[in-house]
Amino acid sequence: MSFADQADRTLDILALTPGWHRLKELREDCDDETVAAIIGEAASFAEGVLAPLNAVGDRIGAKVIDGRVKTPDGFAGAFRQYAEAGWLGMDVAEKFGGQAVPLTLHAACAPLFERGCIALMMAAGSTRAAAHLLAEAADEATADEWVPKLSTGEWAATICISEPEAGSDVGRLRTKAELSDGEWLITGQKIWISFGDHDMADRIGHCLLARTNDQPGTRGISLFLVPNLAGGQPNGVSVDRIEEKMGLHGSPTCAMRFDNARGIMLGREGRGLPQLFTMIELMRLLTGCQGLGIASAAADIAEDYARERRQGGRPDQPPVPISSHPDVQRQLHEIRSSTEILRAAILELATTMDIARLEPESGLEDFTGWMLPLIKNFGAAAGFEVANAAIQVLGGVGYTRDWPLEQYLRDARIMTIYEGTTGMQALDFLTRRLWRDEGRGLALFLEKARDEIDAYIAEHPAESERALMVLDGFERLSGRMTALQSDPDAALYRADSYMRAAWSAVSIWMALRISETGAVGKLAAEFDFHCARCG
Repeated sequence: MSFADQADRTLDILALTPGWHRLKELREDCDDETVAAIIGEAASFAEGVLAPLNAVGDRIGAKVIDGRVKTPDGFAGAFRQYAEAGWLGMDVAEKFGGQAVPLTLHAACAPLFERGCIALMMAAGSTRAAAHLLAEAADEATADEWVPKLSTGEWAATICISEPEAGSDVGRLRTKAELSDGEWLITGQKIWISFGDHDMADRIGHCLLARTNDQPGTRGISLFLVPNLAGGQPNGVSVDRIEEKMGLHGSPTCAMRFDNARGIMLGREGRGLPQLFTMIELMRLLTGCQGLGIASAAADIAEDYARERRQGGRPDQPPVPISSHPDVQRQLHEIRSSTEILRAAILELATTMDIARLEPESGLEDFTGWMLPLIKNFGAAAGFEVANAAIQVLGGVGYTRDWPLEQYLRDARIMTIYEGTTGMQALDFLTRRLWRDEGRGLALFLEKARDEIDAYIAEHPAESERALMVLDGFERLSGRMTALQSDPDAALYRADSYMRAAWSAVSIWMALRISETGAVGKLAAEFDFHCARCG
């Protein structure tokens, strides 16, 4: 396994990404030497500091002792090192103590950190996202107090949405916030809170949704910052339990209780869920990076093992490396291809998000909104699927704890569930990104993909023509799905297949970009399959 190789692959694909070249024109600090140094240092930190904790965290797990959560040995020190090295606040504004690097650089480094120790990075992910949320939504005094502390890791943060009777159906949450003598007091339960409590930071702020009026659904929901300590004293926030999970044992998933806890409203009353999407969108992109980190590690293990493991060949000759067997070669190619296509897609999205911020008149927000559900879901899925495929390459030993693949598989399984399940992403992709946005993101995707693929026709004529046929087919399919607005139940039944067809189309585009032409036929067949399921 080589973190340095992953860093090199990232740099190579960045160089092939058209948006990156535009971003370098807009940001003079993104010169090749600086970027290579940052990504290389991220690889060294991930390998030297984070990776040694991965198996330890899985084996020991987090525990509740005297009402407080104790993280695995080494986690607190590594979290401090991560923050002190500047990684936690690398894309936070300079006025809050961050380095204000482009989101693209964070997306390039994050898979390295997630590969190192995904469980510990769960705390870093929510804390960083909260820093961005508070910088945008909090009043000036609150932002000035909290964002620098979050950026340096002195304080940490969580996202608190789900409740025992309200998971994805946020409009049914019951946690209440009542105004008393000029203070908001929050009472209720929250569940599935990653690092809801821990010993890695002095203070923890909970970015929490609570009901402030009797309006139905999400209209009565507001967003609050609820610290675990107020004035140095406990603030009515406690841990009921840590969930016993399949994976991510080092990340304490807490059931939390709030009893007249003082909170600070963020943004406007009744606009809690839309405001929280600043945090949710960053965490959904990060979920794609988590999947890429695990897929990268699993792909490396499979390739290294196949080169070293000797089995088969002529009986009168020494056994040969299994990497020489055609079926193993097929498996390794599919593993590596899907991993690098995902890497290219993540960098495409991140560079476009940066450009959209720097050039708001470009209208690229529609494209980034269209891509985000795909990256979240299929990035997450790749972590599990590549780990699963790598176990197959290793055979029986891959199923044992002698190799980290079984942990990768367990850790990755949750990723298509949290931050919005596959089904939720499919509904969002159809109803918001196609119907509500009137296909603007789709149109930008088709334009960008066709323009780029046209340039590959001379070098890869057959594959490029096949890719353009897929884009034409996806455009027709999108027209049929648009027409189904009059029959929403039929459309929603097909939403998953429609989203999968979209990912096949995006994957073909990325495959041509990185010269993975051997994947085009398989991806086109997958596209045809998902189209057929849409009817």
